[in-house]
Amino acid sequence: MGLLLTDDEKMLQESAEGFFVDKAPVSKLRALRDERDANGYSKELWAEMAEMGFTGVLVPEEHGGFDMGFMAAGLIAEQMGRNLSSSPFLSTSVLASTALKHAGGEHAAKLLPELVRGDVTIALAVDEGRKHNPDDIQMMASPSGNGFKLNGKKAVVVDGHVADQIIVAAGTENGLTLFVVPANAAGLETERTIMVDSRNAARMVFEDVAVTGEQVLGEVGRGAEILTAALNAGRAVLAAEMLGASAQVFEATNEYLKERKQFGKIIGEFQALQHRLAHLYCELELARTAVLSALTALDENPKSAGPFVSMAKAKLGAVAKLAALEAVQLHGGMGMTDELDIGLYLKRIRVAQELLGDADFHVAQIIK
Repeated sequence: MGLLLTDDEKMLQESAEGFFVDKAPVSKLRALRDERDANGYSKELWAEMAEMGFTGVLVPEEHGGFDMGFMAAGLIAEQMGRNLSSSPFLSTSVLASTALKHAGGEHAAKLLPELVRGDVTIALAVDEGRKHNPDDIQMMASPSGNGFKLNGKKAVVVDGHVADQIIVAAGTENGLTLFVVPANAAGLETERTIMVDSRNAARMVFEDVAVTGEQVLGEVGRGAEILTAALNAGRAVLAAEMLGASAQVFEATNEYLKERKQFGKIIGEFQALQHRLAHLYCELELARTAVLSALTALDENPKSAGPFVSMAKAKLGAVAKLAALEAVQLHGGMGMTDELDIGLYLKRIRVAQELLGDADFHVAQIIK
């Protein structure tokens, strides 16, 4: 995403590019996978990301952040996508920080500075089934004394197994409400689930988890607006990550076609393959425009950014899948082996397609 960037954003892009190539290349993901790392990411890497200022790009300066905006977050995510870099950036620095910033109050004042320093990880618990559906939250927060008791289940909670705090969406008599719940709260059971892309999510069961009024994020019954802001942020940044992954597999495939010989000829000279790659290039450029539009909309007018975000997430879901499948096919039989990184990109793309809404979900949002 090199167009329409400010000088500060260009510097951030260059810093992120060098950082993730050096500190978190694909080989690091392989190591985490093969060693069955308990966290699923490197805590040392997370600390270094905090030192670089990446954790605080969406956090206001009053809370120790840099408040560079969603374009900056997207630039970081794009480079993470290019290198398949695993970290709690999406869950903590995007979803959670946006929710906290939007809600304000004591939770923001306490947790955002810790988030910027890399001292805390926070997960957002929304979905309850296989598919993303924030309009169908069944978990209830029932009045109990001066607070509430949470009962229900959550699924696909990204980084939920290692989070220090969980932002939980639950229904109340007054409407959807968000609560900040410690990961070690009594009555909360968390099961780590390793996804196909070697990243981690969690299943959570809440049985009479007691929360006080002070644990409400924002106001009782007013959680929908906060949740929408957080989800749109996550969707746009996830689209930027998929753009990075797509661009990387495209470039790798293009280089392979320039080197691989068949019947004594470089296969990149075959017109049929040139047409396929040209089509993919055009699709990637359209996808890049969609991501830029979504990130810009979030920075300039977040309340009306929803259609732009859905367009980007839907478009990248289709284009990223195309890029990965074309890469597998054009690499021939080797494209299916674990020896090449292509398969790792395909797996990450397929998971990212589903997270926070697949293409069908977002097309439905656009035509509402």
